[in-house]
Amino acid sequence: MKVLYFDCSSGISGNMTLGALMELIDEPDYLQKELAKLNIDGYHLHVTKTKKNGITGTYVDVHLEEHPHHHDHEHHHHEHHHHEHHHHEHHHHEHHHHEHHHHVHRNLFDVNKIIDDSGINERAKALAKRIFLRVALAESKVHNEELANVHFHEVGAIDSIVDIIGTAILITKIAPDKIYSSIVNDGHGFIECAHGTISVPVPATSEIFAASNVVARQIDIDTELVTPTGAAIIAELSSSFQPMPPMNVQKIGWGCGTKELNIPNVLKVSLGTIDKTNDEIIVMETNIDDCSSEILAYTAEKLFENGALDVFFTPIYMKKNRPAYRLSTVCKEDKLELLQNIIFRETTTIGIRYRREERKILARKAIELDTPYGKIAAKEVTNNDETYVYPEYESIKRLAKEHDLAVKEIYKLIK
Repeated sequence: MKVLYFDCSSGISGNMTLGALMELIDEPDYLQKELAKLNIDGYHLHVTKTKKNGITGTYVDVHLEEHPHHHDHEHHHHEHHHHEHHHHEHHHHEHHHHEHHHHVHRNLFDVNKIIDDSGINERAKALAKRIFLRVALAESKVHNEELANVHFHEVGAIDSIVDIIGTAILITKIAPDKIYSSIVNDGHGFIECAHGTISVPVPATSEIFAASNVVARQIDIDTELVTPTGAAIIAELSSSFQPMPPMNVQKIGWGCGTKELNIPNVLKVSLGTIDKTNDEIIVMETNIDDCSSEILAYTAEKLFENGALDVFFTPIYMKKNRPAYRLSTVCKEDKLELLQNIIFRETTTIGIRYRREERKILARKAIELDTPYGKIAAKEVTNNDETYVYPEYESIKRLAKEHDLAVKEIYKLIK
């Protein structure tokens, strides 16, 4: 399984993320090529190799052009393959000068529209929007504003748009199966911002962390190490925050920040593999002797709807020889609490035991089988070099009904 590990021991910002991820990709101009599909101009990227405390990394500076010149736009034009966007670009050019002098404040709707109207990959679009939403929700809480009224003085700025969408583009290109992070370090003290002097971590960063599963701490560095953009990126990307898991690292990207500190101001992102042939699951069990069968059946339905991998009942005898049922639920770690709450709420049980187990899953893919009566959905399963095909029952049932056949007749046709 392909894994990215973010080492945020010197914090994280949008441009540090871009620098590190660019080093993990073998095409130096890939990011610029994809960002050209955004139909926004008035900026260019400065990508340079920089040293931080002796460590060489990539520094990405989103350089705003106060007065964009005409040849810049021409340059943008031939990079766009989407002719349908052209009228949209012209529209941008007309308003351009005034946009720069007044620094247009964009809200979440405007940013989402820029993303939707672009020609970038759909998965990258969805990821970028989720990261922006985290920033917007935090800003709306800090400033006590409705989400629609949050104008990003910071995020609406082109540099944050480029940082967040650029990150989404690069992550989608690398396509890791899992992303992990170290504990996220921020500094302390005070910094100047548009609203005056504020303490570190800044309020937006604190609120982004409070709304996520990020594990963060402050270290003895007298400045901000985590920007709200960086906070939203790592909160969205990383599924856990811990020392590096046992992994075989194949490549490292170093992204440099702007600060000169007594620790290297770099973000280190490792790309590698974790040998995960087995899948870790949770098995929960509870014995119930005082609950009606309707309630138990309904509980099983609710568990499946909320992400249980399997739910089943086993008849048992409990104390005083009471006939009863053991309810077994199989799920992933992240669903444990949710499913436990459903069991406690819906049934009469007052205790649930659970254990972690491993399971081996065969590689599978969805295929279609042809029959004289139409197509049937099936699973093709591979084990070592053998392949098995298992038709989907629901699909067979549908054909049987449509053509007034016995289910067993359709099974015969497939064999």
